[in-house]
Amino acid sequence: MSVALMWEARAVPGRGEELLAWVRRQELASEPLRREILRAPQDRVLVITWWDAPYDAELPELPEPGGELVTRTVHRWRFESVS
Repeated sequence: MSVALMWEARAVPGRGEELLAWVRRQELASEPLRREILRAPQDRVLVITWWDAPYDAELPELPEPGGELVTRTVHRWRFESVS
């Protein structure tokens, strides 16, 4: 089964590039099948990782960035492949 973990944060205005660089430096305890980093207006950064694991498996996730870098807590979602 494939599981996708989504991690989304919104940087303090004008610090989107710094948040993006922070995300790129983060290492996970193990490597996912795939890792994609995206950005959007309003200095938002989204990371999606894909894993070959059951839906409820314990998987490494990105941490919270420092409070001075983001405007709110990180949003996290978990999805399973259905196709």
